Amino acid sequence: MAQVLLICATLAWAGASQGRPMRVERVVMVMRHGVRAPIVGEAPEGTLTGDPWPTWPVPPEHLTAHGAKALVVLGRSDRRWLAGLGALPQRGCPAPGQVRIWTNTAQRTIASGQAFAEGLAPGCALPVGHRPPDEVDPLFEPLRAGVAPFDPAAAIASIQAYTGGVDRLAARLQPELNELDRVLGCGEAEACSPRRPSRLTPSADGRGVDLAGPVRDASGTAQVLLLQYAEGLSPGRSSWRAVEPDALKRLGALHAALFDVFTRPPYMAARQAGPLGRRVLEALDAPGAGGLDVFMGHDTNVTALAAALGVPLDAPGYAKGDVPPGGALIFVSLVDAAGNRSVRVCYQTQSPDALRRLSGRVSRSTIEVLGHDRDTIPFGEFQRRFREATRTDQTALH
Repeated sequence: MAQVLLICATLAWAGASQGRPMRVERVVMVMRHGVRAPIVGEAPEGTLTGDPWPTWPVPPEHLTAHGAKALVVLGRSDRRWLAGLGALPQRGCPAPGQVRIWTNTAQRTIASGQAFAEGLAPGCALPVGHRPPDEVDPLFEPLRAGVAPFDPAAAIASIQAYTGGVDRLAARLQPELNELDRVLGCGEAEACSPRRPSRLTPSADGRGVDLAGPVRDASGTAQVLLLQYAEGLSPGRSSWRAVEPDALKRLGALHAALFDVFTRPPYMAARQAGPLGRRVLEALDAPGAGGLDVFMGHDTNVTALAAALGVPLDAPGYAKGDVPPGGALIFVSLVDAAGNRSVRVCYQTQSPDALRRLSGRVSRSTIEVLGHDRDTIPFGEFQRRFREATRTDQTALH
């Protein structure tokens, strides 16, 4: 892992096999928002606990002050890293247009973009763009916006093929479901978290699918436990003692399983990743040297893009496939002296303890793209393979 992290953090970029020095053209980040208060119903009604849930300092779904501070810290770290790559100046404010930040319309994404901008370029008042808060941005919520053809039957078939069936998916997670009951500590003989039969059905508006059952119920509760820990609300002096980082990592598999339904199956990935992925390609292909684009969205955006590109998401402190607050896929456009262009993909995260302690420790690992055994992929092939993975003119992608 240390070797991999060094590859992504190296300031003098070079072709792994050719040995030719490479210049950074542009960097694009697709990031999940920071630590937020739980969404209403995220821990489902009927979830029992041995101790009361902690009280949050902000309304549901909102970025917390602690979450904003963590993003400021992350922005400072990224500024040093990006300056070392030559993408941003070492000091002072970036030139107009050198940094572009676009967020989804939720409070937590807008506030996250503002906090990250403050850390990235303090005192520079970087503009943070977004649509009006009452609008749906198809870049981040393409299914809700209805911007791609969607056949619920084809989607369900793809999900069932990918997971082996949502009932089997739940069965494979039985050890984690049992541990969740232990952590919640309600003392019930059967279960602390609701146990309903697995069911996958078309949504009422026909633009998506609805999941019911253990994976849906437990995934939200597992995420709430992680958010509590990162915020510093647990473990407390007299409650939630069982929720320690090792347990959180194991329980994270319950949250990661949600993406095996909503973003990773090929039919879902094509539709969930398409609009934002095309914008990423446009940003990487923009003329000029240096600069940064940030798209501040959600874990669904990160996992859908990763699925379309065939890259794994694995980071210290988290279950494989889960995306923590502030986690990001990073795309680096490179060019060598002969004009050959390529892309390097990194996955950036902070551990639960780093988020909790507002530490500047950041993990940036290079990940192989689409089966390539090198740390870069030619730009043209990167474009072609991504476009193929996000085609929506096929009704049955399994």
